Amino acid sequence: MTPARKGIAAAGCVLGAALLAACGAAPVGSAVRAPHSGAVHSGAVHSSAATTPAGVAGAVAASPTKGHAAGSAKEVADPLEAESYPAPASVKHASAATPSRAGAAIVAAGAASDAEIRAELAQMQAAQRSAERQRRRTLTPVPGGESIGGSGTIPIPADVPEVVQKVIAGANEIADFPYVYGGGHDPSFVDDAYDCSGSVSYALAAGGLLGAPETSGELESWGVPGPGRYITVFANAGHTYMYVDGMLYDTAGRSGVYASRWQVQPTDNAGYVERHWPGL
Repeated sequence: MTPARKGIAAAGCVLGAALLAACGAAPVGSAVRAPHSGAVHSGAVHSSAATTPAGVAGAVAASPTKGHAAGSAKEVADPLEAESYPAPASVKHASAATPSRAGAAIVAAGAASDAEIRAELAQMQAAQRSAERQRRRTLTPVPGGESIGGSGTIPIPADVPEVVQKVIAGANEIADFPYVYGGGHDPSFVDDAYDCSGSVSYALAAGGLLGAPETSGELESWGVPGPGRYITVFANAGHTYMYVDGMLYDTAGRSGVYASRWQVQPTDNAGYVERHWPGL
């Protein structure tokens, strides 16, 4: 996304500040998932036990997140909605799996002998070389936007913490889902279309870093301040996106309704709060 586009976005946030709508509470006439509408969100967990990702409860209980008291997260309409290719009413997509299931393929290794470790190390190195070749082959933008081509997913690197692998797996799960304002908040992570905050929330939940969908304004208080080593969430009152292992994951700048949320070019981060999870 060019700096000019971000400048326009920042102006849109200022002009829309009085709307008291969420990143998922659309302007009049646009598609909305009603439970995500409203001026203020408390950040309370509102997904059911059936859709809350497994293992999230402990991580969320120990979360360093501050500022989620009721009435603390004011929202405005997403100024970059038009650049996210909103899906027309005729577009239908199968619902996503729960985030915990999306990241279930990443399993921590158990105890192993020295010989097994050496063999696994050789396999890992071969997998890393293969993943890097695949990355170079597929991570190029498609015409008309900045989204990656190929399958729309990125390889899951072997040299990052397991939780980061799970976040990438979750992000891959919905990378090519349509954009609908309010998608991913009705009332759980499971949906057939996702807006900016719904997309980021889903991926974070797959890694056990979030217990319920959050709006862009709420994500301004997720984790702790500053950039992370592996995951950095950028958020303001109207829009949010993140970098995971150096790759941009954003709804704005996609190349079409079903284009990937993974993008090859960095964007202008001016006007956004930087947040990360401690240690990541």
